[in-house]
Amino acid sequence: MKAFSYERVDSAEAAARAVAQRPGAKFIAGGTNLLDLMKLQIETPVHLVDINRLGLETVDTTPDGGLRIGAMVRNADLAADPRVRRDYAVLSRALLAGASGQLRNKATTGGNLLQRTRCNYFYDTSKPCNKRLPGSGCSAIGGFNRMNAVLGTSEQCIATHPSDMAVAMRVLDAKVETISSSGGRRVIPIADFHRLPGTEPQRDTNLAPGEMITAVTLPAPVGGHHVYRKVRDRASYAFALVSVAAIVDANGGRVRSARFAMGGLAHKPWRVESAEASLTGANANEASWNRAADQMLQGARGFGHNDFKIPLARRTLAAVAAEASA
Repeated sequence: MKAFSYERVDSAEAAARAVAQRPGAKFIAGGTNLLDLMKLQIETPVHLVDINRLGLETVDTTPDGGLRIGAMVRNADLAADPRVRRDYAVLSRALLAGASGQLRNKATTGGNLLQRTRCNYFYDTSKPCNKRLPGSGCSAIGGFNRMNAVLGTSEQCIATHPSDMAVAMRVLDAKVETISSSGGRRVIPIADFHRLPGTEPQRDTNLAPGEMITAVTLPAPVGGHHVYRKVRDRASYAFALVSVAAIVDANGGRVRSARFAMGGLAHKPWRVESAEASLTGANANEASWNRAADQMLQGARGFGHNDFKIPLARRTLAAVAAEASA
């Protein structure tokens, strides 16, 4: 373990300032991802700023009928919140599909969004990885890449984002509230929060140095049937090969509205709004789901071991759509 210093702060402004002023500093909340990375010496922060006592652990109703979720709300508490279970069932189901009960009791809303993307070679410091050391190469391309991305990839990286919660947040059009080291605040649509790898695979999000998540807001509830399905190698404590978050409103055999976001396929939750728009007024049948899947998966490319993800994603999306519109 590398030596590091540690401090607790009494405000979000102080936390952001403390991290921005110390190159190599990191926020620590639940620590369910950061501590693992530190043990493997993938992350070697020189300073940790503890944000557990900043009063960011409440879920409040917003004036427009939505919810404002503090960054420190634990995954287990959010999944069990009666308002979430009633009005945002896709989010509750996604949270319960993630990790284990012990981890959900510790992991936070903000930390869940900030998980580092997953790849065997990112976690193996003996192998080249552009996420760990930009310019060193991507071992997953041409290597064992069964868990890796088939959408939004680049020659630099084919890692996938691991969060189940983020996929549900994407289908719900959540927004991320942040504070900077100067005290400035901004609101980032979840669609713009995570990044595709491009030429900077070391950057998972569009946060600036020292910028800290303070809350995530959900708009007023969306009508329709909520479904979250996660296909994985074992029934629990495994990352998604393919996941689908869906909200479908269908009546009389026709689709009135549909939303889909997919996980396990890209460096960020994957959503194609034009595919959803094509379903409005369409028959709720297999042909419609297949057309939507064609648009969702346009440009998908396998890298050998993960070729199976493309037909699997198509079948999973069709199955979820059929269930949600039944």
